[in-house]
Amino acid sequence: MRTRTFGRLGWPVSEVGYGLWGMGGWSGSNDAESIEALERSIELGCTFFDTALVYGNGKSEQLLGRVLPAHRNKTLRVATKIPPKNMRWPAPDGIDPDDAFRADYVIASTEQSLSHLGLDTVDVQQFHVWSDEWVDRGSWRDGIEQLKADGKIRAFGVSINDHQPANAIKLIESGAVDTVQVIYNIFDQSPEDALLDACAEHGIGVLARVPFDEGALTGAIGPDTEFPDGDFRNRYFRDDRKQQVAEHVQAILDDLGISREQLPELALRYILSHPAVSSVIPGMRSVRNVERNAAVGDGKGLPADQVAALKRHRWDRSFY
Repeated sequence: MRTRTFGRLGWPVSEVGYGLWGMGGWSGSNDAESIEALERSIELGCTFFDTALVYGNGKSEQLLGRVLPAHRNKTLRVATKIPPKNMRWPAPDGIDPDDAFRADYVIASTEQSLSHLGLDTVDVQQFHVWSDEWVDRGSWRDGIEQLKADGKIRAFGVSINDHQPANAIKLIESGAVDTVQVIYNIFDQSPEDALLDACAEHGIGVLARVPFDEGALTGAIGPDTEFPDGDFRNRYFRDDRKQQVAEHVQAILDDLGISREQLPELALRYILSHPAVSSVIPGMRSVRNVERNAAVGDGKGLPADQVAALKRHRWDRSFY
């Protein structure tokens, strides 16, 4: 797999990274299958792994921690995330940043993640939500600086609130952050408005999450699709959204003259066609998905005419 430079950090990271959300013990995950998929991804050249303390209350971190010792001869980059102490997603306006990321909480959460992962240092520690109101407020920055000074983390990043890509530009301009993680896909092209240019200007590493729009861009969701009780997608695809998805997907297939089976690859290649993106991190739970997605990390992206055509399929929606 081809690599890209991870912003000003200068690290080479695989174009296709690994999102470990699905290994948290929900949505039918199987630990043995998860381990096998992680091992296969490393065989295929994946070098970047994104997890979080809140994924299965540490389960995802622990599974990754079981895999890492056998690959100490490789440079594998690990990123994790600290949930807000107040457990409010997305970060609301008007709250004290210490309600979410007080310095002592940031340090204690990092220690917990390091224990799960079996590591002395994590490459990137991220806040799982962010508000640009916090840039010059609160004690969070003291906690991050202490963790760096103690060698517990190498870099600091934030996972930007869903569908709020501009809500980290002040942080980027402040120089306090090394990486950002943002929803970016064919439908949600909003990071192209300002965020990606700001990241390029300031040398910020960019992780693109939700590349398949929660499954919409796999072509597998239609008007009659049903999700299990309690599945977050029941809300995400509420009302007539599944019918809308089917219509938007068909428009892409017709416009580009591709088959439904080619859509997932197209979705990944669109993201990787933007030079500001360091790595795309699809969620993967099976060897089949790993092999399919890893094959896209070949440095080719998409031809300019296809990128231009896909700009017509931006879909600005209301989510809240």
